Amino acid sequence: MYFIISVIVAYLLGSISFSVIIARKIMQVDIRQHGSGNAGATNTLRVLGVGPAIVVLLLDCLKGIIAVLGALYFTGGDAFIASAAGLAAIAGHNWPVYYGFRGGKGVATTIGVLASLVFLPALLAGAIAILSIIFTRFVSLGSLLFISGTTIIVFIFSLTGSYSSDYLYFLIVITVLSFWRHRTNIERLIKGTESKIGQKATAN
Repeated sequence: MYFIISVIVAYLLGSISFSVIIARKIMQVDIRQHGSGNAGATNTLRVLGVGPAIVVLLLDCLKGIIAVLGALYFTGGDAFIASAAGLAAIAGHNWPVYYGFRGGKGVATTIGVLASLVFLPALLAGAIAILSIIFTRFVSLGSLLFISGTTIIVFIFSLTGSYSSDYLYFLIVITVLSFWRHRTNIERLIKGTESKIGQKATAN
């Protein structure tokens, strides 16, 4: 029962698309019809500017944090249910029931989920990702490095028993999901046509 409730609540929470809400409030537009067409913080930055993008980033992160910490609290620290709730929140962001199942790529929500589940690995991978974004200006590359890096670090730590294998299984699923959602970005990175911060995004 706790599993079902946690997953459903997390999905519904994740389905709240703050980029869509804020874009409608500020510009009376559907952000999914502008820029890259993605309902997330990066496209908000391109379409609305720095301030709204920061707000969207923080609120989307908060969705993941609340989903995980809420599940941990109500289940007495069950790693499996907390991980499932985190995955459900990401799925909600990507395929929001309130917005015709057209959402974002779940990066900010994933940051909140991973920071809540495995803080130290997420922090280490996050530092690498930030440096990557600073030097390359590719947000998509930094996002993929963060998610895959966290998974690799957790795998290494799990060999010593530092983390539950439940976390690792869900991290692998989250990583695969993230790479699939970023598949067009990966293609453009390989071709050298991916948009950088400050450039007009290519619709995808």
